[in-house]
Amino acid sequence: MKLFKLNPITQKRLQRFRRIKRGWHSFLILAVLVFLSLFSNYLANHRAIVVYYQGNFYFPTYRFVEAGTFGQVDKWGFDDVETDYAALKEQFKQEGKGNWVLLPPIHFDPYESDFTYATAPPNAPDSRHWLGTDSQGRDVLARLLYGFRISILFALGLVLVTQTTGTIIGSLQGFLGGRFDILSQRFIEIWSALPFLYVVVLIGSLPYIKRGFFTLICIYALFNWITITYYMRTEMYREKTKEYCLAARSFGASRRRLIFKHLLPNCLTPLVTYTPFMIVSAIFALTALDYLGYGLPAPTPSWGEMIDQALQADNRDKLWLVLSPFGAISITLVLVTLIGESIREAFDPKQYARYR
Repeated sequence: MKLFKLNPITQKRLQRFRRIKRGWHSFLILAVLVFLSLFSNYLANHRAIVVYYQGNFYFPTYRFVEAGTFGQVDKWGFDDVETDYAALKEQFKQEGKGNWVLLPPIHFDPYESDFTYATAPPNAPDSRHWLGTDSQGRDVLARLLYGFRISILFALGLVLVTQTTGTIIGSLQGFLGGRFDILSQRFIEIWSALPFLYVVVLIGSLPYIKRGFFTLICIYALFNWITITYYMRTEMYREKTKEYCLAARSFGASRRRLIFKHLLPNCLTPLVTYTPFMIVSAIFALTALDYLGYGLPAPTPSWGEMIDQALQADNRDKLWLVLSPFGAISITLVLVTLIGESIREAFDPKQYARYR
């Protein structure tokens, strides 16, 4: 027995979306990038992925392993410090005893400063740092990768919270109507009149509020749920007067069944088509807030912080610092926008309307 079955119209819409090549290919590319970003710790890290030493396997990606575990000491003779895995790999290669180390493709994490160069950072791209380093000697590619993960997870989390809240409130407005609709609409009008950016900056600058990933989601969610309520309220008002809803009501269907079984599945078109554009807005908002210095605290890898650093007077001639974050943001937003346009076209109700 199937737990979830799509209705024929939804299946046609998904098939149409797959036929729109620009949107479908953008979706596949973005899905691969998101999947890879979830494993950023295995792609960019100063710790090894796997270490094989004297018949035992070690997986130090997420935990501290002392250098003495592998018979290694630092330049001061201490063995209780963290292992230098790049040096350990060379050591095992010279010893030739069958021990080995598997390092990530990028041997630096986004917080690690590499001051081993002969010149002061920032350094141009080379075989050691594929996209160069920033003014603090940190690997730009590693910070881009981790910054993408933070941006996309922030956008998805914000969309989940705001779309759920807006859908619930907007659906109740349209279904219940009357006094609840009037009072909630007046509250939304007053709340939406508040200057969003100034409120966010004010809340983020308060000393007793610790800025962080979930804090920013909560602050943004205070305002971003409003827009979807207008769409869901309108859809619910329209759908509840149609014959199928009246027929279900005449058969004694409960309010819960009317809403979740009959009305919501037929009101989700604006929700689905609006979501990709809201993801674009969330990524842009987080980048702008980080650029202004009111976003995620340092040294969190952030595209906004990278742009701020690239636009400083001393770094404007460092093209890799300028092009890297702007290129990453542009590619991501273009992919999401193409997906959104294709979804809007595929879910266009005119494609399935019949006029008599």
